[in-house]
Amino acid sequence: MAKETKHVGKIVNTGEKVAVVFRTVPGESNMALVLPTSTLKDEMHNSLMELIDSAQGQQANELGEIMFTRSFPNGLNMLTAVQAQGRLKKVATDTVMMTPTPVNEIKLSELNVLIAEQRNVSVDELYTFVSGAPKAGQKATEVPTPPANMAAMDEAIPTNDGVLSDEDLARSYRSQADAMYKEAKRLREEAEKLAPTKKASKKVEA
Repeated sequence: MAKETKHVGKIVNTGEKVAVVFRTVPGESNMALVLPTSTLKDEMHNSLMELIDSAQGQQANELGEIMFTRSFPNGLNMLTAVQAQGRLKKVATDTVMMTPTPVNEIKLSELNVLIAEQRNVSVDELYTFVSGAPKAGQKATEVPTPPANMAAMDEAIPTNDGVLSDEDLARSYRSQADAMYKEAKRLREEAEKLAPTKKASKKVEA
């Protein structure tokens, strides 16, 4: 039996191979964010495919989540770099054919319906399973999460033939650190809501 691989597909009309970074977009469940793999330089392409094929990559619900925790060989965060370089494309989910094996195909729109049914939610709610996604009633801008934090991503510097100066790398690292700090702060706030930290009471001397 052929090995199944998540997160990989092709554009229906052109046959262009893509990695599906996010299966749906908040507020636009009929759209997805994909990364055309043929446009990547060899070292970036190989690094991405190694991540996709890894156990962590296959366990990830969304490729974009695991990409945010990994870097390309040049030191840039994977998700930040491809977004800053304008490589991510928003496409209709019914134009993406997922290819888990060489002989099996299913449209992303149909796969999303199956996943939604398994999770007992609507397709519109699938994005809420992305790490740090806003809860019902919250605006996306109210929750600074790694995948949705476009402000932090926009601070990344596009590469020129893969050559980065120390200043470029420093700016990228600061951008990543800022995004991670915001996510850590959000998680601490969530933890406090679930189980507030008990503060030691001070004894009052008579």
